[in-house]
Amino acid sequence: MDFIVQNWVLVLIAVTALALLLWPMVTGGGGAGSLTAAEAVQLINREKAAVIDVCSADEYTAGHIGQAKHVPLDELDKRLAQVVKNKATPLIMVCAAGMRSKRAVGVAKKLGYEKVHSLAGGMGAWRAAALPVQKGPPGKN
Repeated sequence: MDFIVQNWVLVLIAVTALALLLWPMVTGGGGAGSLTAAEAVQLINREKAAVIDVCSADEYTAGHIGQAKHVPLDELDKRLAQVVKNKATPLIMVCAAGMRSKRAVGVAKKLGYEKVHSLAGGMGAWRAAALPVQKGPPGKN
């Protein structure tokens, strides 16, 4: 007990580090609104979710989910309503690693979309799950 009292700062740092390490397991890994690749496939198949790829044009050309609409993150607030007109349609936001897609979720929710998710781990997680990837330049979406 004397050790804890005399070294309370070290104990506090250790407890904080442990909490930060355990947080992803408690929250499901990807954060609120994140889907695994398998969950994304289920949402696409069961609820006809629209996949919105917010990567750069080069990243999209290098590989994207089939039928994904390419809308770069910096154009999302202007173009999303043109690409997905029904705001009740489930959306799955995708990027290379999952960071931009999390920001895209916030943009879509501000625009009034109700069911918006981010693919946890992005295209890296999609490829790791051995799911099909299409290559080619973005078309007119």
